Amino acid sequence: MSPPCRHPAAHSVPHHTLTRLAREWLAEDTPNFDPAGVCVGSREVEARLLCKTPHSILAGCPFFTAVFTEVGCTVDWIYQEGAEIGEDAVTLTAVVRGPANSLLLGERPALNCLARASGIATRCSQLQAIAKAHGWHGEVAGTRKTTPGFRLVEKYAMLVGGVSMHRQDLSGMVMLKDNHVWASGSITEAVKAARSVCGFSSKIEVECRSAEESREAAGAGADVIMLDNFQPQELRVTAQALKEEFPALLIEASGGVTPENVALYLSSHVDIVSLGCITQGCPVVDFSLKVQKPDARLNRMFNQPRID
Repeated sequence: MSPPCRHPAAHSVPHHTLTRLAREWLAEDTPNFDPAGVCVGSREVEARLLCKTPHSILAGCPFFTAVFTEVGCTVDWIYQEGAEIGEDAVTLTAVVRGPANSLLLGERPALNCLARASGIATRCSQLQAIAKAHGWHGEVAGTRKTTPGFRLVEKYAMLVGGVSMHRQDLSGMVMLKDNHVWASGSITEAVKAARSVCGFSSKIEVECRSAEESREAAGAGADVIMLDNFQPQELRVTAQALKEEFPALLIEASGGVTPENVALYLSSHVDIVSLGCITQGCPVVDFSLKVQKPDARLNRMFNQPRID
């Protein structure tokens, strides 16, 4: 069986972070007693992780393993992180071993994480394939439209799927959206105020709804211009004009972009295309964990009456 974490992204999450998240998920799912654990006891069992969504990208192995490590179980992976799972209707993906009650404690938190992460990575891989097929050399990116408390996993899944994570949080870079501009009075004033705080160490991106706004933002010193909710043809014209006047400017297309229409936004003058649907409304991959029935002969041995 192959180790699960050869994908470079797996080395980006510190061990203590994996442990912290695993403990939080387990505590959420079992805050006190586990009555169902009484009926299974602590005898050693084996469970098979099955993928029932063909052609999915496997993502989330470090988190899955961390959950089971925390409850005293081991995981042997058959597929590696970032691998495409085969075309079969049901594919054996990993084997989990440990005490029955502990294994079942970790089952749901681990599956939830793996299903969500693999779904995101699969969508990202599909988007990258579209970009490659059209010969586009920019970056497909996610957004900050993530699930509260689960952002790290979702951003990690983007890495496994081959797209840019975009900014991690509000501290990662400056993005001035319409509300920032309206609250500060103008794009120029907003960029000026942001630059006074972030200095040279952070890029400033400005969300623009028109060609006029984008020129003002570029002139004010923005590093990245987001052309928001532009129609594809309007996007191409505006992006080309901006690049001719501000060659070093990065241009991002966003708003209304979906897997179905993303190809229309892959202009040679556009550097980034970001999609909220990478995390919002993204299908999950169907995984299940099935404990194997004990050998009948061994079962009879365990159930023999005790002789004192």
